[in-house]
Amino acid sequence: MVYRTAIAAPAVSLRREIDRLFDDTLSALGATGTTRVNDWMPPVDIRESESELTLTLEIPGVAPQNIQLTTDNGVLTVSGEKNEERKEDEQRRYHLVERSYGSFSRSFRMPKNLDESKIDATFEHGVLTIHIPKAAIPQPRKIEVRSGSTQGAVAEGENASR
Repeated sequence: MVYRTAIAAPAVSLRREIDRLFDDTLSALGATGTTRVNDWMPPVDIRESESELTLTLEIPGVAPQNIQLTTDNGVLTVSGEKNEERKEDEQRRYHLVERSYGSFSRSFRMPKNLDESKIDATFEHGVLTIHIPKAAIPQPRKIEVRSGSTQGAVAEGENASR
């Protein structure tokens, strides 16, 4: 889990931008070394409260039916596809294209104290919000220690009633 402080915020932001630059550059090169424009990674915010973990992903332009959420062995994966709408002809041509299109996938290892069976997701205005409630934390309890003679008396009483 990443926690920000006033001192670390600029360094974390710079690190994230450098990571994104490398990810964009490496994913833009296909196996043949040619440039691809699909594959992109939506930004995410992860926050924790006393009762849940919340992930918020920005995925504008993606239809809700094109989003898949799966869990497997404590890993939550969000994937989907943003279809390209660009059409050029002799009367229309693009001079600059900065929006990303194509498939995406993000995976997150979840802490063990979450209840995967109660994950809830909503999608509104291009923002996917995933709520993962925390599981009930086992509470300490006192276990009574019985003596051997008490246990024998219970067993004799059970035999007598049979």
